[in-house]
Amino acid sequence: MINNINFASKFKKANLVSIIFFILSIFFISFKGLNYGIDFKGGTLIELRTETSINVSNIRDTLNSINVGDVNVKKFGKEGDYLIKIEQKEDNSNNLIADIKKKLSENLNADVDFRRIENVGPKVSSELLESSIIAISLALAAMLFYIWVRFEWQFSVGSIVALFHDVVITLGIFSILSLEINLSIVAAVLTIVGYSMNDTVVIYDRIRENLFKYTKISISDIANLSINETLARTIITSVTTLLALFSIYILGGQILRGFSFAMILGVLIGTYSSIFVASPILKYFKVSNKTLEKNEEKILP
Repeated sequence: MINNINFASKFKKANLVSIIFFILSIFFISFKGLNYGIDFKGGTLIELRTETSINVSNIRDTLNSINVGDVNVKKFGKEGDYLIKIEQKEDNSNNLIADIKKKLSENLNADVDFRRIENVGPKVSSELLESSIIAISLALAAMLFYIWVRFEWQFSVGSIVALFHDVVITLGIFSILSLEINLSIVAAVLTIVGYSMNDTVVIYDRIRENLFKYTKISISDIANLSINETLARTIITSVTTLLALFSIYILGGQILRGFSFAMILGVLIGTYSSIFVASPILKYFKVSNKTLEKNEEKILP
């Protein structure tokens, strides 16, 4: 059964909302910046567990007395669990972890268990940041090339605009909420790119079919018809994916929370952009059956 929702009538309002959120995201990313994790800034991350609850300020004061550099301490997971981040500007001694454990045990009068230790040098962290930016850029370029080959250039522009929309707004929300950006978030962003592109291709493929099928209908009506014809598939895919992601977010623990949250944002924003960002661009380019015929004439001898 084909739905009959008039998406085309909401294109202008949706585009205005998208532009506002896109500009706000660019503003926050540019001026507030992103909260890079140890992966990209370098330093030491320690997941600490104590038998009794301890005031966060006591842990911070103890670490500051060792002069290890900038320290960030926060509660992590259940009662008695803490996450310590030490942003090293210079290489600390090889006995850093042993010194921290000894000092904490003496000052807090409690048994201290280091459940997880991660250490990333400044050179490695800068290389990871550079590699992450290159990975995302190459993914976007590959998607652009695929759509250019698979469809006409107007479709390619629409898909890449939708991808930039999804990635920038997702990162903008992370900037606004000061959520940590680490390698798992980069993996989530790359997954978002693939998910959003998949949804966009399905709608674009139906639009292309309908342009050949209905030669006298405007691109707005074709887009509206195509979105309605693929709506059931879009909803089922998004809902089932979100069910899995919410399960990871709720039950997966603190370590997977950032990744799953980025994925949830990506699925919601990606589904929205496939309908309200990628499709309206074809209207602005005035894509029609004649456009497709001209492109085919150039390809065919």
